[in-house]
Amino acid sequence: MRLSRAKKAVLLGVVLIAVGLTGRASAQSAEDNIGTLTATKPAPSPSASATKKPKPKPVKKPAARTVKNPRFAGPAGSHMLTGTKGVALTFDDGPDPHETPKLLALLAQHKVKATFCLVGVQVKRHPEIVRKIVAQGHTLCNHTWDHSLKIGKDPADKIKADLGRTNAAIHRAAPNAKIKYFRAPGGNFTPRLVGTAEQMGMTSIYWKVDPRDWSHRKGETSAVHQAKVVKQIEKHCRPGAIVLSHDYAQPDTIAAYKKLIPWLKKRYTLIALP
Repeated sequence: MRLSRAKKAVLLGVVLIAVGLTGRASAQSAEDNIGTLTATKPAPSPSASATKKPKPKPVKKPAARTVKNPRFAGPAGSHMLTGTKGVALTFDDGPDPHETPKLLALLAQHKVKATFCLVGVQVKRHPEIVRKIVAQGHTLCNHTWDHSLKIGKDPADKIKADLGRTNAAIHRAAPNAKIKYFRAPGGNFTPRLVGTAEQMGMTSIYWKVDPRDWSHRKGETSAVHQAKVVKQIEKHCRPGAIVLSHDYAQPDTIAAYKKLIPWLKKRYTLIALP
């Protein structure tokens, strides 16, 4: 059956409308699907570098405080204490031809050993007294050749020559004597001086108690001076102390020790430095 031209036109229009509606529906469905995929797509996981927490920096512990050993608290690390409970009596600047023999007799009477810090020029003049000191079992200490208060500032070679000269004089007087200690005149130790003495086998000794027995005030009587020395040592002496005194040209010091030694023996063990 043939369709009229008008019916063909109507039928064509219906077909075109149907096709258009179908295409629109397909497009909408695709669009909806795209939207659904976009909405449900999981968010990308952050990278490992983004989620990795930085390691905390280690906290630096404060450096441990170094507690200085009081035994080595003298200038440039010289010894102030004996290292034991024993108290060491030390006598400087001798030997003295008048006072040292009196002191040796006093020490022998009380059976006390001490340490003698000897000056080279005095050793050369009085070698027989050095022999007595050694024979009685006392300890020897190098106190430089001529009591130089500035030796610590000298070059190491000059220091070594001075100390070596003093030791040689002591060994001429007493060949088998041991010289294990060194004391700087005035206590003027420097690292160079302590180091040089150590290289020569000597330990540097300072002191813990100084009665200033060498210092005589103008107009001060012997009795007053002796009382001052006694008072200062009795007041400041403690177990382990190294006590400084002088036998060279100090008769009041020897007199003071006649009172001091019995007092000290009741309270402390008196030793010669080993």
